[in-house]
Amino acid sequence: MGLGLIVQKYGGTSVRDAERVMNVARRVTDAYKKGNNVVVVVSAQGDTTDDLIEKAMEINDHPSKREMDVLLSTGEQISIALLAMAIEKLGFPVVSMTGWQAGFMTNSTYGAARIHEIKTSRIENELDKRRIVIVAGFQGLNKYEDIVTLGRGGSDTSAVALAAALNADICEIYTDVDGVYTADPRFVKSARKLDEISYDEMLELASLGANVLHNRSVELAKKYNVKLAVKSSLNNNEGTYVKEVDQVEKMLVRGVTRDNDCARIALCGVEDTPGKAFQIFSLLSKNGIGVDLIIQSIGNGKNKDISFTTTEGDLEKALEVLNDNVSVINAEEIKWTKDVSKVSIVGAGMVNNVGVASKMFEALYNEHININMIATSEIKISVLVDKKDAERAVVAIHDKFFDR
Repeated sequence: MGLGLIVQKYGGTSVRDAERVMNVARRVTDAYKKGNNVVVVVSAQGDTTDDLIEKAMEINDHPSKREMDVLLSTGEQISIALLAMAIEKLGFPVVSMTGWQAGFMTNSTYGAARIHEIKTSRIENELDKRRIVIVAGFQGLNKYEDIVTLGRGGSDTSAVALAAALNADICEIYTDVDGVYTADPRFVKSARKLDEISYDEMLELASLGANVLHNRSVELAKKYNVKLAVKSSLNNNEGTYVKEVDQVEKMLVRGVTRDNDCARIALCGVEDTPGKAFQIFSLLSKNGIGVDLIIQSIGNGKNKDISFTTTEGDLEKALEVLNDNVSVINAEEIKWTKDVSKVSIVGAGMVNNVGVASKMFEALYNEHININMIATSEIKISVLVDKKDAERAVVAIHDKFFDR
């Protein structure tokens, strides 16, 4: 007897060539043969999206976001057609759909659209006919009937949103790792796979650089209570379940992450007057620039220094905004660097336990790694370190908390 309705999502590496596509087809049909209704969301194959961006740059190095969305959406269309053909070859009823055919209605932010609603009637009609439904991730349609893409991690978001809209029993995210680990197993050899993790912990890990799930998809899963499973498309291991966890293992720290997409800006000698921080950060916010870690010095009575981090992608725009508003900011000097990384520990059990921060700092001290900035919340502690030290920092911190 089947579970009922399963939504599966396969990333680009899982469908990168004919052999992998056939492998996914067999996994999908295995779930179908157990009596389940199956909806599958797929990403573009391998490096297709990067190749399409390269093609665009050969023609126009500043193309409109609208036309880029038209171009990039074709990658997922290739994947859905090929997977449907593979399932046909195995002798099962199947239909492929683009995002707009599947009813994904979005706002009009080209390149980073948000889903407003999913009109599921067409998918439901196909499921009633016992067809496997293959849906292109990462895309939808706006009110102008233009094709739009959902931005980074869009296929994860498509899958979770679809699972919520269809009230699916589970949403399985298949990738090239077999679950959520306590650190990146590619360079932390002692990393352990977690059997389960809470939405909040997964959201922090995703936001802090863990590349398993995109944070928007975890936000959606938490909001609509969608049970997630992170599994490998290359083996049959159990994977990690992301859900509301009542009684997690007695593990204070659940994961250690590294985010290399960081840049630090320091505003030196800013006038020490009320409202100055508001002026600076409201300027950045109005220009769509996200800010993460912030440190403000006590100052010397007249001036203070304000440092903050943003993404490498936002650095140029942030510097432009700050330099265009020098009279408002009135800083003596603006310094910046891209040679930094954010290293974080995450765990819901940390809030009621003293000594977690000092243990983390001790691990860095033992490796002679300097801390540039620190930020904390109930379930995370983040530090900014030099990029050259980041990998070593993750290993040292992981060994400190997970040493058997």
